[in-house]
Parts: sequence; structure tokens; C-alpha cells
Amino acid sequence: MLPRIADSLSFLYLDMVRVVQDDTGVCAQIQVDDSRTDTVYLPTAALSCLLLGPGVSITTPALTTLARHGTSVVCTGSGGVRAYAGILPDSLTTHWLEQQVSSWSDPDRRLDIAIRMYQMRFKDADLPTTVTLDQLRGMEGQRMKALYKILADQHGIGRFRRNYRPDQWHTQDPVNLALSAANTCLYGIIHAALLALGLSPALGFVHAGTQHAFVYDIADLYKAETTLPLAFALHDSTNPEQEARRRFRDNLRLLRLLPRIVRDTQTLLTTTPPDTLQNDDTDEDPAERRDVHMVHLWDPKTGALPAGVNYAAGND
Repeated sequence: MLPRIADSLSFLYLDMVRVVQDDTGVCAQIQVDDSRTDTVYLPTAALSCLLLGPGVSITTPALTTLARHGTSVVCTGSGGVRAYAGILPDSLTTHWLEQQVSSWSDPDRRLDIAIRMYQMRFKDADLPTTVTLDQLRGMEGQRMKALYKILADQHGIGRFRRNYRPDQWHTQDPVNLALSAANTCLYGIIHAALLALGLSPALGFVHAGTQHAFVYDIADLYKAETTLPLAFALHDSTNPEQEARRRFRDNLRLLRLLPRIVRDTQTLLTTTPPDTLQNDDTDEDPAERRDVHMVHLWDPKTGALPAGVNYAAGND
């Protein structure tokens, strides 16, 4: 089953340490000074994902133990604001990847998820019953234009126009530079979360044509409350890119957003109507109850079937 995402230890970020396996378990060795090395043991069985930041070295035996305990390992930038590579254990469920692929390949379900993403971003949205993706894009554009105007008025910077031109990078205003830098940090955290779930970052429901299409989809859920206010607050900064990266890490308090990203992504990919989950008679958070069989058999008529069963006709 998928590790519980609500556990505070589901994600663990490390930097500037050496991770090794000793006789007791996997531990992080911290070099305090020339004569002292502190050791902290990692609760590998309780971890969903270990994020390795700058300055980390890890031994093969330690990686083997993490894989045996079903812990994903992701190499990240400082504070987890970049995701460079992921190592997934073979015991990681494919449930969420199957949900993503089946929804992505069905035009009706793909549109439904695009609508749900819009409603998650704009909770007061009153959508037509038969809204199209073209209409959604138009309404999203109007909402973002209005938000830019509100933030520009708050900071007294006049009219703002989003401009992302890598070929004219140094001619852009501080807000655009800060926004691009902060968005890149946000993409890194979301990329790490999607890898930890075993999802494909490339299969987006609104964005397409890039290996980060789904990352961009999920990132749009949080920009209005994270990167946009930060970027406008740096409108008079002399080094908006560097300051945006630092403030973004500080404001997030090292990955506070991660559990929410996981919950929201699981909710989007869940086909069970939310009302059904909420009426369940258990007290557990519906987003945490995603128990799935690690291995099952596919059937085009009945769906998933249990593995390890002899289906021979007349089998005694």
C-alpha cells in the first residue's frame, strides 16, 4: 500500500551529510568539526521519499535498504527546489500512474480533470454545464489578468505584463525575473512529489509537449498564493532572481507544501466521486486511504483482478 502521506516523516530532506548503512540501520553522518561526527538514524520504514540535497553522498548498501523498504529517493537542489533524478523502488505501487494514464488517454476524463483543476484554483468559479477547454483557457486568462492588476496596484508598479523570454532574459523587469525564478523552484518541489508517487511528469492534462507537462499543470494550482505574491514583492529588488529563490525556500520552511501537493494530485486522479468518500463511516482522511494491491491482473471487462489466483476453468 502507499505509505501514509499525513505522517510527518513521509518526506525527509537531507543536505551536507553522508548516508551509510551500519549494523543497526541507515544513518546520516554529520561532520560537525574535525574531531566530531554526529550520527542520526533514519526511520526508513516510515519514509515515503528521501530527498537528497546538495552535499549528500550515499552508499549502495544504504540505497538498497531504502529500496527494500519501499522508499523513493530523489536528488534535489537546495531546499528541494529542483528535482534532478528519481530512484523508485520496485515495490512502489503503479496505482496512481495507471489512474493518470487512463484519465489522460480518455478525452472526456481528461477534460474533467482540467475542469477540476480550474475549480481547485478558483473555488468561486461558476462554470457552464458543458464548458469546453477553450472556454476554460479564456476564463483562466481573465482571472490571471485580474490578479496581475490587483497585485500591481498593491505594489504601485502600474501595468504588468507577464513576459517569459529566455532569449531576452536580462531585459526583463524584476517582477518577471523573480516570477520565473520562483516558478522554477515550485516546479522542482512538484516534480519531486510526482516522482515519489510514481507518476509521469510528462503526461499533462492541460499542458503538453514537454517532459514537465504535468508538473506545470499542478504548479498552476499554487502560483496565485506562492510565487506571484513573492515576485511582485520584489519589484524593486536589485537581484530579484537570487532573492526569489531564497525567500521561496524560507517561506516554504523546507517543503511544507509537499504533503498538500500529494493530496491534491491524488484527489485529482481519483475517479470516485468526492461525496462517496466523504460519506464513508471511517474517520480517516479519504485522501490517505488509497490501499491498493501491489500486483493485479488487467481485464478489459471487469477491471483489475487479484493476482496469485488460478483462473483455470474447473480448477478445484
